[in-house]
Parts: sequence; C-alpha cells; structure tokens
Amino acid sequence: MSEVYRILTINPGSTSTKIAIFDNEKPVLETTLRHPAEEINKFDKIFDQYEFRKNVILETLNENGINLTKLSAVVGRGGLLKPIQGGTYKVTENMLEDLKVGVLGEHASNLGGIIANEIAKQLNIPAFIVDPVVVDEMDDVARISGMPELVRKSIFHALNQKAVARRAAKEMGKNYNEVNVIVAHLGGGISVGAHQTGSVVDVNNALDGEGPFSPERTGGLPVGDLAKMCFSGKYTLDDIKKKIKGNGGLVAYLGTNDAREVGKMIEEGNKEAELIYQAMAYQVAKEIGSCAAVLKGKVDAIVITGGIAYDKDFVKWIKDRVEFISQVIVYPGEDEMIALAEGGLRVLRGEEEAKIYE
Repeated sequence: MSEVYRILTINPGSTSTKIAIFDNEKPVLETTLRHPAEEINKFDKIFDQYEFRKNVILETLNENGINLTKLSAVVGRGGLLKPIQGGTYKVTENMLEDLKVGVLGEHASNLGGIIANEIAKQLNIPAFIVDPVVVDEMDDVARISGMPELVRKSIFHALNQKAVARRAAKEMGKNYNEVNVIVAHLGGGISVGAHQTGSVVDVNNALDGEGPFSPERTGGLPVGDLAKMCFSGKYTLDDIKKKIKGNGGLVAYLGTNDAREVGKMIEEGNKEAELIYQAMAYQVAKEIGSCAAVLKGKVDAIVITGGIAYDKDFVKWIKDRVEFISQVIVYPGEDEMIALAEGGLRVLRGEEEAKIYE
C-alpha cells in the first residue's frame, strides 16, 4: 500500500485565506476564511498580516480536529518573487526575504510561503510553494516586443495552467514533459500559454495588457490610438491603468465582469452583448492559433480551463475555430488547492526534486 502524505495548503487572497487538508490527492478539509475589512485595514503592510492570518488558520484547524503532528508538509501559494522556472520550491531564507520586502510588489499571495514556513518549522517538516504567477520559461525570441525599451513579460495563471496541462498529459498516457499543449485560462483575466515539453515558452501577459480582452481587462489594444488617448489631456496615468485593468473588457462594454450576467443578456435578446461576448471568444481562438504557430503545429491538445469554461456556448465558439489544430479538452474552473497539494506530493514521492530559489 502506498504511503499517505497529509498536506496543508494555504492560498491567501486580499480579504480571505483558502486552506485545505489533503491525504495524498483526497481532500479531508477545504474552507475559506473571510477576513473583515476592519481587521485587514489595521495593518500598514501586507507582510504585517501574517501572524494574524496564521493564528486564524491554526484556530480553524484546531476547531476541525486536525492534528498538526500528522502533517507531512505545508504548501503555500507562491507570491510576487523574481521570475523563476516552474515547479515546486522549498521555502528558504532568500525566498522569505523577497516575499517580506515585496521584491516585485506587495500582494496577499506573498503571505503563502511565509505562513507555510511559520507553521512547518514548528513541526520540523518542509514548506513549499508551487508555480507562482511569476513563472517565466519564455524563449528569448518571445521576449522581443518591437520596441527595445519594452520587453514582453511572463505573468499568467501558472499554477492552474501547469496543473491542467499535467492532467491532460496524464489522460493521454504521457508525462507533461513529453507533450505540447496549449492552455487557455478563462477568468477575470485570460492567459493563453504554449507549453512545450514542460516549459511555457510563450504566453500573453494576462495582468496588464496583452492577448484577448477579458471580463475586466482590455488585452492588446490599437497602440497608436492608445498613445493619442494617453496624451489627450483627458486622463491621468492612473485613469489609463484603470481602463486597461479593472474597467476594461466586458466591464467597459457591458457594465459587468460576470460572464453569467452576459449570458443572461444574450438569452434576453441583447445583440450587443452577443457580439462582444463572441468577440472575446474570437480573440481567445486567435491567441490559441498564435500558440499553435509557436509550437510549429505540433500540438497534442488544447486545454480550456477557468471559470468561463463552464459556459458551453463560449467554449463552442472557441472550439469551432481551433479544433482543426488538435483535440480540445475542457476542465472548467480552477482548483488551486489540489494543484498546490500535487506540487508538494511530487516532491514527497520523489517524482521531482524541490527547486531552490536563488
């Protein structure tokens, strides 16, 4: 009988912390801890929240009868570290320092590795992070933008993209490192990545300005017109940034970032909503086509994932345009907690070595 590893996973968000306990891949406990604004606002910096959040986690585990001494590892969501290769990383002093100071910015996800380490060191077990948003495996040729001052960056839904690519490979009877897969993550932001034998060699910057538009983001824009808008005198830099991320995409056209609301509009006969929603699917399909060119047409599967992948019409609009490239596999939603646990399991089982953050 194979060994059972019990893993605690921690995924901090801006006003909540998701935690889960897994025995191998089997969930034992999954819950979301909500943090009232008045509690969070007491802290000047995100790092200052770690003790408060850690105590809430420990109290919840205690209330649910979880014996911490049975844990094999603690896995936290990776934060805004320096760009790194994908994989499972041991939490080290170097990593903790960069998470504390916010080397690439302050974000709640920075607390994942810090809290994981705090809990794990008391138990003398390892703490890991897995595939943070800063995973950067892009080919050098993919970094060239056309303007030397602007370098293309890799910022995307690395944790979910890597997890579903591995899942697809397994279903095909292969290892992730043996296949070429295109993954389209459809959420508040949309990222489409070309996974070539285990590395994401090209992907749109899903955070602030590339690829398809999404529920809240503009994606790529006509740059000449954008430059004129920036210097029109009507907008500040903050105004433009908010239009690109937060108030772009579906929000700008239809006043909502909820794809389900758009679906209702279409059902009620709203032709503009249908056009805009189809345009978003059209742009996703174009991005998948671009990735197919990156992979020279050698594509084992196209994977569609994220919350919008639950919308069968939206998925069909994409499939109609890209099925000629390869089979399309749909994994709706994103299960970050099991993806974190699987990253820890691969190391505990000796399937891969934990990487060290430099």
